[in-house]
Amino acid sequence: MPDFPDAQALEALRQYDTPTICNALEIVVPARRAFGFTRRPLVAPFPELKPVVGYARTALIRSREAHPRDRDSANKIRLGYYEHIAAAPRPSISVIQDIDAPDTGFGAFWGEVQTNVHAGLGCIGVITDGSVRDLDAMSTGFFVLAGSVMPSHAHVHLVDFGGTVSIAGMVVSANDIIHADRHGAVVIPAAAVAKIPEAADLLARREKVLIEAARQPGFSIERVRQAYREQDEIH
Repeated sequence: MPDFPDAQALEALRQYDTPTICNALEIVVPARRAFGFTRRPLVAPFPELKPVVGYARTALIRSREAHPRDRDSANKIRLGYYEHIAAAPRPSISVIQDIDAPDTGFGAFWGEVQTNVHAGLGCIGVITDGSVRDLDAMSTGFFVLAGSVMPSHAHVHLVDFGGTVSIAGMVVSANDIIHADRHGAVVIPAAAVAKIPEAADLLARREKVLIEAARQPGFSIERVRQAYREQDEIH
């Protein structure tokens, strides 16, 4: 098993929103400025929840057509997927791609049952371009980012799990580190985790100069120029 960040270092990232994480990554890993994050909007049915950080567990689903497997084969893949969710490292975040395009989200995999089962297995949330339902009955505190909200599960079934998926333009592999909140989600390289707090602090101190200047009476273009010079002195 590869080396994973210290659990406390991972948990420390929950104090930041996902846009701040993206900003910090631009300093820590400049090459990731234009990829590694969701690039199309997703629904956050519980926007008040704190950000989540965890390890991706990936899967593919579809719901438009009936399940092609017999009951025993279907149960085997479902149980294998649950083992995938429960495996170390934890906490896990389920990242599920719906492959029913152009009818993505036709039927919901996620609702009352799945959020409770996943929460019981150590999963703290889901990021999917598919649909969700049962919003009032979901496991309390379970984080959700979804492509849509729909009423039926139709023929929803697992196609595969453990591979690489793409959600709203974010490419994710199993065990990738994911940070997510109501704005969207981003993949964090494991080597960058410990460096993010320092980078976020630097950005906050630089931004504070301009924000505080903008809130003062008499703010002007000349004051903007001065604030930019002051920002350049902060390291």
